[in-house]
Amino acid sequence: MHIFDELKERGLIFQTTDEEALRKALEEGQVSYYTGYDPTADSLHLGHLVAILTSRRLQLAGHKPYALVGGATGLIGDPSFKDAERSLQTKETVDGWVQSIQGQLSRFLDFENGENKAVMVNNYDWFGSISFIDFLRDVGKYFTVNYMMSKESVKKRIETGISYTEFAYQIMQGYDFFVLNKEHNVTLQIGGSDQWGNMTAGTELLRRKADKTGHVITVPLITDATGKKFGKSEGNAVWLNADKTSPYEMYQFWMNVMDADAVRFLKIFTFLSLDEIEDIRKQFEAAPHERLAQKVLAREVVTLVHGEEAYKEALNITEQLFAGNIKNLSVKELKQGLRGVPNYQVQADENLNIVEILVSSGVVNSKRQAREDVQNGAIYVNGDRIQDLDYVLSDADKLENELTVIRRGKKKYFVLTY
Repeated sequence: MHIFDELKERGLIFQTTDEEALRKALEEGQVSYYTGYDPTADSLHLGHLVAILTSRRLQLAGHKPYALVGGATGLIGDPSFKDAERSLQTKETVDGWVQSIQGQLSRFLDFENGENKAVMVNNYDWFGSISFIDFLRDVGKYFTVNYMMSKESVKKRIETGISYTEFAYQIMQGYDFFVLNKEHNVTLQIGGSDQWGNMTAGTELLRRKADKTGHVITVPLITDATGKKFGKSEGNAVWLNADKTSPYEMYQFWMNVMDADAVRFLKIFTFLSLDEIEDIRKQFEAAPHERLAQKVLAREVVTLVHGEEAYKEALNITEQLFAGNIKNLSVKELKQGLRGVPNYQVQADENLNIVEILVSSGVVNSKRQAREDVQNGAIYVNGDRIQDLDYVLSDADKLENELTVIRRGKKKYFVLTY
């Protein structure tokens, strides 16, 4: 299948500037293309993964990727569909984020092998040395204010207010395309659908300043069946950095995907063939309670982002926690699996009687409730049911001398730390 058709079949093409011309270019030879990532945090998240994997698919089809991390544009801030001005970061902060994001991108694209090996670029390399006067004369004159204000991303902000700094962002992104075309013959830009206005500013600059044609592909912003989108602005970001979102948490995210989304996400986020995904769809629809699509999705994406060992560890943590086998997990694994559950720091002189500790740690609200739960067999310490009201936590209950896991009922976990 032609790469353009495959991208369409997978639901990865939202808009293009000229589908026929782009398809022809991809058929006739190697196309150099770029995707830009602004460092607005020290990690990319799942929302970015769509464009990253689309870039990888094109590379596997023989085309040449340029990964642009915006050391300059990251200092300015993209206003696209944001309700308010971004907070400006220091250059030192942005430089640190650039390095972190470059490291993440190097895991997904091949920067080592072949004529189409990926190239990392930073737009600070060309913006850092250009003067304001030169930029206005050589770039700014090709953009009318009317053209810039017609962009949907800007229109939405005119009412609430937009600074000249953010207003000029689209010209900066347009200049990125111009420079990459001039220096590396880049003719295609890939980005999220919210970037359409910024990206077409690049094709406009290429046309007016160099009399050249550039192409744009936007990938859809991914939302679930309820319309909720991935991304840090939504407060539900799943980060690609294991320190921010553990492999276990990422595994759980995919396992909890709604049935209505699971097969669609397999097409977008995995490199399984469309035929393989079709087979999975048939099995999944015949027995949705077995959650085959979610299991395959979790396996493929966690392995892709964090590696096979991390996937196996996430799977093991899931299975052991489900079975209540706390002692089968290391403290490192428990910290990953129980990140975010209520945590209580036990004081050195604290009474560790089971009833007292249940109340002081906030597991229950009263001693009466604590006694009732213990007697009813609802309380577990490190996976062992405790029904003795006089039970006292001892050093033997401190896993690796660091923590004790208390479970109330089937699923409510609490962690005591020392």
